[in-house]
Amino acid sequence: MAESPNNVELNGEKEREAEPEGPRSFFQLHPKAKLALLLLGLSLAIGGFFAWRHYSTRESTDDAQIDGNIYPISSRINGHVTAVEVENNEFVKKGAVLVQVDPTDYNVALERAEANYATALARAQASQVGVPITSVNSASGISSAQARVEQARAAISAAQEQYQAAESKVKQMQADYARAKSDLARYALLIKKDEISRQQYDHAVQAAQSDSAAVAATQSSASAAEQQVSQARALLSQAQADLRASRTGPQRIRVSRAEAAAAEAAVKTAKASLDQAQLNVDYTTVRAPADGIVGKKSVEVGQNIAAGQALMAIVPIAGLYVTANYKETELKDMRPGDPATIHVDAYGRDYKGHVLNVAGATGEKFSLLPPENATGNYVKVVQRIPVKIVFDPGQDREHLLRIGMSVEPTVITKK
Repeated sequence: MAESPNNVELNGEKEREAEPEGPRSFFQLHPKAKLALLLLGLSLAIGGFFAWRHYSTRESTDDAQIDGNIYPISSRINGHVTAVEVENNEFVKKGAVLVQVDPTDYNVALERAEANYATALARAQASQVGVPITSVNSASGISSAQARVEQARAAISAAQEQYQAAESKVKQMQADYARAKSDLARYALLIKKDEISRQQYDHAVQAAQSDSAAVAATQSSASAAEQQVSQARALLSQAQADLRASRTGPQRIRVSRAEAAAAEAAVKTAKASLDQAQLNVDYTTVRAPADGIVGKKSVEVGQNIAAGQALMAIVPIAGLYVTANYKETELKDMRPGDPATIHVDAYGRDYKGHVLNVAGATGEKFSLLPPENATGNYVKVVQRIPVKIVFDPGQDREHLLRIGMSVEPTVITKK
């Protein structure tokens, strides 16, 4: 008996349902895997972005070391070393005595300079006092000389008047004497004729003798008056010479002031010599310029040292910094002030710091024989430029850092 079509279809569906299913995919088996992979990819992308941001803003180099200012200690004078107070690798404080030089010769020079300064100061004070004295003397000298000139002129006038009076007196006496001589001659004739008495004749003789003496006396007075005129004229000449000399007072004042200025300059010179002598005495004691560690000591007791001779070096423990030689391609975004992490190889410790500045030239340009690219075959080489990185304060309390230590600085640049 034949089956109906409906039965055939039902049987076929049952057969298909009874057949086993084919292999299923991973995502069919794990429907949430796609979401997990999506989240993982997104996380990796975000992590990669932040990792790129992290490492793209950091520049590191192992070509770096700690640097600092090493203080060379040298003598500023010649002398004989009497004491050396330190040894190599010894820590010293600023101002500590390092070397003592015999100060005997310099103390003697200091005493000599003090004496010279005192002498120059006394001379300067005396010359300063002399300036007003010269000014006063000059003014009073002119006044006195002018007064003496006037007195001499008045004396000349008075002497001339006395001389003229004496001359007049002489002429009068000569006239009287001539008349007395004539009377005497006439009385001599009359006495011979007995026309006059002997008494009258004697009286005439006495009168003639008296007039003759009066003439001689008046002539002497006239000569004396003439000498007084000459003396008065001499005094006038002397007074005029004194007046001319006194009028050179301004020049003498200028000379006195110049001498005072020269004395002041001598005081300054003596003071400078005194200061230098005092400095030389101070230089006999060599002191540490800063806190640090002694190194390269080359001086011993009994040694004669010369000015400028190196004695030792002081290596400071403060003010240290890092010199990092970065490639020129690593400086694109690096700027002063960028923070830095400094890994010190010796201690395996990290220190904080920041970029202070970038050198003005590559390291090779500061070398003894800088390269000259214009000669020979040119090969392009990436250059390194020194970058100065300073430590942030307060980190090296134990003073472990030393100049020359190898470090690996990492600078965080700011884009």
